[in-house]
Amino acid sequence: MIRRIAAMAVKEFLHLKRDRRTTFLLLGMPAVLLVFYGFALSFDVEHVRLAIVDQDNSRQSREAANAFVRCGFFDLVWQGDNARDVERLLDAGRVQAALVIPPRYGATLAQGREVSLQFVLDGADARMATTVLGYARQIAASVTPVTYAGGRMGPVVAVPRVWYNPNLSSPIFLVPGLVAFIMAISAVVATALAVVREKERGTMEALRATPLRAIELLVGKTIPYFLIGFAAAAGCLVTAWAVFDMPMQGSIIWLAVVTVLFLAGSLGWGVFLSTVADTQQMAFQLGLLSSMLPNMLLSGFIFPISSMPPVLRLITHIVPARYFLAALREIVLKGAGMTVWWPDALGLVVFAAVVLLLAAGRIVRSL
Repeated sequence: MIRRIAAMAVKEFLHLKRDRRTTFLLLGMPAVLLVFYGFALSFDVEHVRLAIVDQDNSRQSREAANAFVRCGFFDLVWQGDNARDVERLLDAGRVQAALVIPPRYGATLAQGREVSLQFVLDGADARMATTVLGYARQIAASVTPVTYAGGRMGPVVAVPRVWYNPNLSSPIFLVPGLVAFIMAISAVVATALAVVREKERGTMEALRATPLRAIELLVGKTIPYFLIGFAAAAGCLVTAWAVFDMPMQGSIIWLAVVTVLFLAGSLGWGVFLSTVADTQQMAFQLGLLSSMLPNMLLSGFIFPISSMPPVLRLITHIVPARYFLAALREIVLKGAGMTVWWPDALGLVVFAAVVLLLAAGRIVRSL
């Protein structure tokens, strides 16, 4: 049995050796895509065009205006003292936000009384507006002093502490999801072409004449793609650490175990699709559609699962990237042990077992 599996694996390795373009796509392209999308995708908002209307022109008002300019999120493109200009600037698209400092701002602060800063936003892009509003609130809180007027205690100031990603950096949040997303697509698509290629070339008839059993064909077909996929996953993680400063807090051994479980399920799904499709083009389309959209939209990569409707939350349980992404973040970012992420590992085991059994059953019919 081992000799027959090894012979089948050697056959696949020889095919990959001759097809260097496919080998490069499987081995090198995931790291390239990780770098590209890691820089392209970002939830951080920077270089927001800002207008400042200072109607007080006091030392305190200039300090408030300078705080917004120095923070690095805003680019000052206009400054004046007439609040009516704000509407004109926003309508023309020259600015995206405007800070309006009211008259007697400094005098009111000196008296220990509460004073408000007006911050006007272009809400056409709701996500950007929400993020910028959070920036503005933090900056305004930092420039408004805590006062003790009339013997009363000043306002309570909340001092937030963010664990695991102190700077709230988008790459730290996105890169683990990108690793799961890219590896799922490459593993499924690669193996989806494995069996159907035998059909198109007419070599499936030759395989039927051999003493190969279904399980031996399945294992022999997936071993080369498993090794290449594991090497590609390792390359993605090293790239994430070197390029995006992604921390590695947990055990590399546990990380390897979770990656193996995820690849087993993804490769098994790819082999199953290859037994359903009749052409490589159909197998490629099925692999792309069944891996790209679910892993992007239903894995928690971009949209939190807790915010989804109950029906969609139920559907996410059959998306393997959901479990891999959760375990990956727990291990890499938090350094958590198996007692935390074992339910996610169990989900990967169940998914891998189901799809591998389905793939083996389909191959039995093929042979």
